[in-house]
Amino acid sequence: MVIYNVTINVDVNIQEDWLNWMKKEHIPDVLNTGKFQGYRMLRVVNRSAGEEGVTYAVQYFCENLRKLQEYQAHYAQLLQQKHQDKYGTQVMAFRTILEDV
Repeated sequence: MVIYNVTINVDVNIQEDWLNWMKKEHIPDVLNTGKFQGYRMLRVVNRSAGEEGVTYAVQYFCENLRKLQEYQAHYAQLLQQKHQDKYGTQVMAFRTILEDV
């Protein structure tokens, strides 16, 4: 199994709106691509001193690396752009690929 992990730091002023949008629109859109088997969303609790915002990790579960690469080639750019268009600099995201061992 491959885990596509997206870590997102969210401005506290939009946190509730962002969380609602993620759960009702963005995550369903990602899952509707048919490339993932499920997901989980977590809030990071061990924050660094002086860190602003609230940080979340969304982990999407993928059967294999090929399916993740298909998602990245055909869907990721559009979905990431929708996220960027909606929230701009109020969110900062980075992505990692993890493998179950």
